[in-house]
Amino acid sequence: MDTRDPVRMTEESPVSRRPRRTFTPEQKAEAVRLVHETGNLSQVARDLDLGRSSLVEWVRQAEIDAGDGPAGALTTEERKELARLKRENRTLRMERDFLKKAAAFFAKETDQPSS
Repeated sequence: MDTRDPVRMTEESPVSRRPRRTFTPEQKAEAVRLVHETGNLSQVARDLDLGRSSLVEWVRQAEIDAGDGPAGALTTEERKELARLKRENRTLRMERDFLKKAAAFFAKETDQPSS
């Protein structure tokens, strides 16, 4: 009996996960267009060999970008800007923490009497 966690199964396992794929904005837009034309999201997902949940997310995001989403939902551009600002904030915090430690180090060094 195999007691390993199925999510963490290795390549020798008979059940292996497909590598993560990336899609261009054009590919996503084409998939969304097909969903709108056919009206059948599940069929488009099968035809394009996509996970249904991924396609649902792409359609939802396209609606938000077109201004048809719920109030307060972030557009793709706003999401990109938010991610950039979070990265910048993380960098600035690390720099601040480093400078605090450096200042404390040098302050301690100047407090010691000269021998």
